[in-house]
Amino acid sequence: MNSGDLSACHYLTSQGHRICWRKGVIAKVEPSGESGSGIWFAPPLLDLQVNGYGGIDFQSDSLTRADLQAAVGALKRDGCAQIFVTLVTDEWPKMLARLRRLKQLRSESLELQYGIAGWHLEGPFMSPEPGYHGAHNPALMLDPLPVHFQTIREIAGSDGVLVTLSPERNGAIEAIRAAVARGIAISLGHTNASAEVLKNAVRAGATSFTHLGNGCPQQLDRHDNIFWRALETPGLTVGLIPDRIHVSPSLFRIFHRQLERTRIWYTTDAVAPAGSPPGRYRFGGLEVDVGADQIVRQPGKSNFAGSALTPIQGVIRAAEMLGCSWRDVWDCFSTVPRHLMQLDSTMDAGGDANFCILETNPSGEIFKGTVYVRGEATSMCLTPPTAPVMTS
Repeated sequence: MNSGDLSACHYLTSQGHRICWRKGVIAKVEPSGESGSGIWFAPPLLDLQVNGYGGIDFQSDSLTRADLQAAVGALKRDGCAQIFVTLVTDEWPKMLARLRRLKQLRSESLELQYGIAGWHLEGPFMSPEPGYHGAHNPALMLDPLPVHFQTIREIAGSDGVLVTLSPERNGAIEAIRAAVARGIAISLGHTNASAEVLKNAVRAGATSFTHLGNGCPQQLDRHDNIFWRALETPGLTVGLIPDRIHVSPSLFRIFHRQLERTRIWYTTDAVAPAGSPPGRYRFGGLEVDVGADQIVRQPGKSNFAGSALTPIQGVIRAAEMLGCSWRDVWDCFSTVPRHLMQLDSTMDAGGDANFCILETNPSGEIFKGTVYVRGEATSMCLTPPTAPVMTS
């Protein structure tokens, strides 16, 4: 059933509205005069960096349409209506082959055509320096060339594309110009670029910074490091992982005091185990463990290898760290990434019936949620899974 109507308060204005949709399209949104009901409507969440989910690894060469549909379904259950499927550093021909295959699988399903809003290539054009390359294999990294972005655009067609790169690599500034000219958004990340190189990258068209606070060594120069340089670079919208783990609560608060909310986007940076119970999984050829604390690590190692955070938990944890309402941070996981990728974020008559309904208790905490995609409802799971499992 993809027709219906409901009354709820707008998440920002608190004004009551009645939303009616027919055959998956919003027919009208009109004032209802109701307020204070504890039922809210908000734009759907968009995660720009998802490497896998619900036990499905997007780096796998044997992915099926059913696998992608299962992952997209699990993400809706966990509060997220749309994602950018993310491919991590590998041999360049393999990355392109995966992008082609994913593009083909997406074309076979209307559910996937909405659920997968675009593609994010995190690599292979990143810093090979220890600490800055993170879990990516530095031996597979390349200097970016304009032809790389021409090839990406030919495969992706008109789809949205985000590429994370390190601007200090040889030829990177010219490559950024070439990418932007082809409608490819550039995010800086896994980088130790100087302040001047960061500014040159922004002048060339870079607009974002990928998961600031990660992709760098644990020990940094307190006087001059990539945190300070990125925060002082005008024109960058900064990505953060709001799980209390990848960025400490105190640093998370500092970032929010330094930047306007319109310059912050949240991501889970989820890998295959996300949305699944603790246990052992495979991701991009690596074996990883997920602990009860939802930290993803390679067995026996202390460094992080992605996240098991669920999107709705990202919103809840961000609000807890900042001591504010979920309504104050919702845009960081919805309208901000949409604006960054030039995607529509309105909930107006004539548009698809895509939105979230959140129900709150008297303290303002979310206790129930529903994701609507083309008018079809999926109930949210607000708590992370806890039962241990072991998979291969």
